[in-house]
Amino acid sequence: MRKCVGCGEMKNKKEMLRVIHTKEGEFLLDATGRKNGRGAYLCFSRDCFLKAVKNKGLERSFKQAIPNEVYEQLEKEMEQIETE
Repeated sequence: MRKCVGCGEMKNKKEMLRVIHTKEGEFLLDATGRKNGRGAYLCFSRDCFLKAVKNKGLERSFKQAIPNEVYEQLEKEMEQIETE
């Protein structure tokens, strides 16, 4: 079970989207849940993503500030995943 950093609900790992921070300093969406890096979990919903941005859930999980460009990139990637 994993906790969504947006809504705070506990769900099965496979029902959630993983956001990772790699050693190279990149933030990526990991739909497979298998990429290397520190991870935080979000529900597959744009609302949860927006809540995580608003309440700084991702920043708390990664213990660092996240630039706005990263949020914009993650939002675009999330839209692509939702349309697939």
